[in-house]
Amino acid sequence: MEYIIQLQDIGKNYYVGSIVVPALRTISINMKKNEYVAIMGPSGSGKSTLMNIIGCLDTASNGKYILNGTDVSKMEDNELAEIRNREIGFVFQTFNLLPRYTALENVMLPMVYAGVNKQLRTERAREVIESVQLTDRMDHKPNELSGGQRQRVAVARALVNKPSIILADEPTGNLDSKTSLDIMNLLDDVHALGNTIILVTHEEEIARHAHRIIRLIDGEVARDELNTNIAEKHVSA
Repeated sequence: MEYIIQLQDIGKNYYVGSIVVPALRTISINMKKNEYVAIMGPSGSGKSTLMNIIGCLDTASNGKYILNGTDVSKMEDNELAEIRNREIGFVFQTFNLLPRYTALENVMLPMVYAGVNKQLRTERAREVIESVQLTDRMDHKPNELSGGQRQRVAVARALVNKPSIILADEPTGNLDSKTSLDIMNLLDDVHALGNTIILVTHEEEIARHAHRIIRLIDGEVARDELNTNIAEKHVSA
C-alpha cells in the first residue's frame, strides 16, 4: 500500500519557562494517495499543530514524518521550505493573497520560488485559473474580488505547482454558507481529479465532504474512521 503521509509516534512539546506543554502526544497516522481526510477537534486539541507539522511549517519534537517517501523529520528550515513548495499546496482561511498583485500574479508566485521561467509560469497560471472558473477575473486584484473568488484564486495557487497534497486550513471560515458550499464543491472536484486533500476544520458540515475523519482530543487521536455520510454535491440555483 502506497502512503503519501506516514506519521510515526509524532509528539510536539512547547515550553513555558521550565514547564513542558505537550501539544501532540504519540500521533501515528498513515494517509494514502488520493485520500480526502478531515482533521477535526476542539480548540486546544492539537489540530493546528498537526497541520503545521504535516505542512512542513513546523517540526515534531519526536517521532518520524515520511512525506511522499522522504523523511522530513530532521530537515533544516531551508530544506523544509523547498519540499513545502514542491509537495504541498496551501489553502488558508484568510486567503493570504498579496494585495498589489493580480489574481494571475498571485497564482504565479509559487512557480517563481520554484524557478520556473516566466512563459511557463504564465501558461500554467492561466490554465489553473481557468480550471477554477475565474478566467474573466485573472487581471483583477484581491480587493476587486468577492470572498469566494479570492478563495478560488487561493485554490488555483495551491494547485499550480502540481503538489502531492492540498492542505486546506479552515478554507470556508470567512465565507457565507452558500459560498462555502461552492468552495467545497471545488475541493470535491479537485479531489476527483486525483489530488490528495487534507482538510482542517471545526465544522461538521464541512468535514462531511471528506471520506475519512480524524478527531483529535488533548493531542491524541480519539477517533479515526471512514465517513459513511459524505455530503452530496451542492448545485447552485
